[in-house]
Amino acid sequence: MDLWNDELIAHSFSSKRGDRMTYLNGLQDVIEFKKQYPKQELVLHSDRGSVYASKSYNELLPMYNITRSMSRASTPTDNAAMEAINGWVKAELFTDLHITSADDVPGQVTEYIRFFNEERPAYALGYLTPNQYR
Repeated sequence: MDLWNDELIAHSFSSKRGDRMTYLNGLQDVIEFKKQYPKQELVLHSDRGSVYASKSYNELLPMYNITRSMSRASTPTDNAAMEAINGWVKAELFTDLHITSADDVPGQVTEYIRFFNEERPAYALGYLTPNQYR
């Protein structure tokens, strides 16, 4: 999530918890986003998960001028924006759209992210969408 305009810039899926490729695929999306704005500073904030602390993950960041930032241990409020968006996505997808099958999740989340970025106006952005605000 880009905290400047709340745009959701990367996501990745796996049916296996802790699948390292899921994290690396998400990082690849962040790198592609960064390439669009090479002169902009980018800070990648995460929780303290083992993948985010791994050598392979962190060796890629300096190559693209991405600064790593990590939450303090056991402090989810350090990552409040992502915790909040995860809650909103879950609430809107599972409560409002009534997703009942795991097979539906990747496509529905991808569509929700498109909707969120391109069609869903945000009060904090003067009722513009994240893409309009950019």
